[in-house]
Amino acid sequence: MHYRELGSSGLSVSEIGYGAWGIGESGWVGATEDESVRAVHRALDLGVNFIDTARGYGESERIIGRVVRERSGDEVYVATKVPPKNGVWPAPDGLDPRETFPGEHIRESVETSLRAGGLDHFDVLQFHVWSDEWVGRGDWLETVTELKQQGKIRLFGVSVNDHQPDNVLALVRSGAVDSVQVIYNIFDQAPADALLPACAEHGVGVIVRVALDEGGLTGRITADTTFPEGDWRNRYFRGDRPAQVERRVAAIAADLGITPDGIAETALRFVLSSPAVSTVIPGMRTLRNVERNAAVSDGHPLTADQLAVLAGHRWQRNFYS
Repeated sequence: MHYRELGSSGLSVSEIGYGAWGIGESGWVGATEDESVRAVHRALDLGVNFIDTARGYGESERIIGRVVRERSGDEVYVATKVPPKNGVWPAPDGLDPRETFPGEHIRESVETSLRAGGLDHFDVLQFHVWSDEWVGRGDWLETVTELKQQGKIRLFGVSVNDHQPDNVLALVRSGAVDSVQVIYNIFDQAPADALLPACAEHGVGVIVRVALDEGGLTGRITADTTFPEGDWRNRYFRGDRPAQVERRVAAIAADLGITPDGIAETALRFVLSSPAVSTVIPGMRTLRNVERNAAVSDGHPLTADQLAVLAGHRWQRNFYS
C-alpha cells in the first residue's frame, strides 16, 4: 500500500481508503455484518488506514467503530459526516446555513456518531452537503473550531454535491477547510478542470468517491442487469441507463485494448494518476473486492497515452437526479 498526505493536514492516508456506505445495511442490499467486519479487517491487514462513513449510513458508524476498537493498536483514521438539519440532499441554492448546519445540530450529530461508534474522536468531520453560499455565514465554522479545540475532531471537510465540483471553490480558497470529498471518475472528469488544481494550491486534501460510478465502471453492468428489491441502484440505473453504461464501458475497453474485467482497476488507477488526489474510497463489501482494490496501490499510475485516451471518454450526466 502506498500513502499520500491529506492536503497539508499532516495525516498520511492510504491511497485506497474504505467507503463504508455499502456495509451499513441501508441503501445497498446484500451486506451482512459478519462479512462486512471481515472485509474491513482484511482492508486494514492490507494497509488501508482511512475509512469514510456517515451518520446517514445506517449501521455503518457502529460497525466501523467496532472494528477500530478491535484494532486498537493500529493507526486508523475515521471520517464521518453530519447530515443537513433540513434533510435535503443535495443542497439547493438559496438556503441559509442556519437551516442546514447550525452549531447545535453539528454538535449533536457528532456526539451521536461518537456514541454509535464507541469512539472518542473522529479524524475528519465532513458536512454531507455543501453550498459555497455559506462561506462567511452562520456559526458552523465557529462550532467546527470549538470541536477541534475540544479534541472531538481533528480535521474539517465537506462532501461536495453530486457533480458540482465548482460549488466548493470559494471554501477551498478561504482556508477554512482541510479536505473535500468529490465525485471524480473516468466519466465525470470535471474536478480536474478547477477543483483539483485549487486544492493542490491551497493544501486541501482530496477524497474521491464514486470512482467506480456506483458500479458502472466495474465492467459488470449490462443491459440486463437487475438489483435486489429495495436496493437504491434500481433508481440510479433505471430505464435504459444500464445499456448506456455497457456501451460506454465497451468503448473504453476497446480503446485501451483491455477486457471489461479490467475496467475497475483502470478506473481506480485513473483517479490515482492525479497527484492532487489524497485517497480514493471505493465501497467494498467482500474480501474479494478488498483484495482487488487494495492491489491497485502499487505505485503504477496510468501512462500519459492511456490518460489521453480516457480524456475522450468524459460523459457529463447525473444519474442521481
